Amino acid sequence: MAETEGEVDVLVQRVVKDITNAFKRNPNIDEIGVIPCPEARYNRSPIVLVENKLGVESWCVKFLLPYVHNKLLLYRQRKHWLDREALVDITCTLLLLNPDFTTAWNVRKELLQCGVLHPEKDLYLGKLALTKFPKSPETWIHRRWVLQQILGQLSAVGRGSKQQQHYGEAEQPEAERSQQLSDHLSRTLHQEMKVCSDAACRYPSNYNAWSHRIWVLQHMAKGNIKVFHDELSSMRLWVSMHVSDHSGFHYRQFLLKELSTELSQTPPCIPTIMSSSQDQSSTVSRSSSHHHSHAQANGELPGAEAAEEEERQLGCTTVLQLFHEEMELCSDLIQSFPGHETLWSHRRHVFYLWHNLRKEHQQHCSSNGGVVPGQLKDSDSCPPEVGAQSSAGQGESVNGQRHASEPMEVDGASLPEPRDSKRLKRGVLLPGPPALPSEHSFVSGILERCSNPEQRRFALAYKKWLDTVIDREP
Repeated sequence: MAETEGEVDVLVQRVVKDITNAFKRNPNIDEIGVIPCPEARYNRSPIVLVENKLGVESWCVKFLLPYVHNKLLLYRQRKHWLDREALVDITCTLLLLNPDFTTAWNVRKELLQCGVLHPEKDLYLGKLALTKFPKSPETWIHRRWVLQQILGQLSAVGRGSKQQQHYGEAEQPEAERSQQLSDHLSRTLHQEMKVCSDAACRYPSNYNAWSHRIWVLQHMAKGNIKVFHDELSSMRLWVSMHVSDHSGFHYRQFLLKELSTELSQTPPCIPTIMSSSQDQSSTVSRSSSHHHSHAQANGELPGAEAAEEEERQLGCTTVLQLFHEEMELCSDLIQSFPGHETLWSHRRHVFYLWHNLRKEHQQHCSSNGGVVPGQLKDSDSCPPEVGAQSSAGQGESVNGQRHASEPMEVDGASLPEPRDSKRLKRGVLLPGPPALPSEHSFVSGILERCSNPEQRRFALAYKKWLDTVIDREP
């Protein structure tokens, strides 16, 4: 093992070169790690490449990391010159060993802005660093900066295409160019979702990974209901396997709130579930007749009014279905995995979100003088047929009870079809919404057959919250 300063310099330069050559030999490396090895046992390179895994023997890290660290600091202090290729190699080696070194990421930002680096290459480097350090905050921050650069480039290309089309240039490839931009954005979004999932699996309650995932959806899929709905569906299996990970359930709460907001833009946003099919049919009929007469008074076409009403009903149906399925999932997990506070906290948040959404809708209808189809009272109970219908096709649960059988792949989920709203008009009962009586009934059932002291404590706390917070609100 090298001891003198000159020998250390030669050793480190050789290791940095070996790492660079490893990426050239195999551009599909998908994981890095440190191999426990206190000392050099063989006269060979400490860089090990097996299939798509890159390993660094631990004995050389104590020489390698200080060396590249000092080299980069001297360069930033203008005391040592490094060409662009050397900067790329040194920052790559340094960030694989210590991704929270902000100076190295800043240097790579400068190289990217100069055109030396491609944004995809930095995303790839960050992905590898997260396999070893999945919670690294500086890596997540840099990824967001790179994604902003990509979004800016795509926006600039889009504006340039519109200008060319305005002046009569390149009209033919316009549709093709737009499709390429859309495909590129879709691929980038899919890759980010996978990076976040892998990091969340490697580190429990990885707040940085889940926050980044929320940021990606807010900036790259804002307003895209299908993407949000697919995320909500694909994450069912993940949260079922990580019932104590609050960050994952917080992500579901974000998705549920965003979907409710998007689907509730056109009032009336919250449907009313009556106590029987006949009541529901009469309510919809009265509402339809009111809108029909209003449309005739204003000279509107009955066909356009019917299409608008059908779209409203579809949004109402979807919002109601989302909350019903989320409460069903929460019930299954609480019964299958007793004693997990995260599940009870998630149930509380979902019910409170529905409670506020229903209240805001009623206030909106009252303030605008609109016709409220009905009011969803806490005393309304869900008919037995609703529970059987909603749980049909659910499959088996995680622990042998009920389990959602929706496909977990992103492209397997779909929003309700327009014919669902036609069924609503014909009087078919929809799944019942969360209500105080059903929640009290659920808690009572848990307490009756509860043998876990923690489960009992959480159930009593939830019941107290229902009585003191929800029941006392106007």
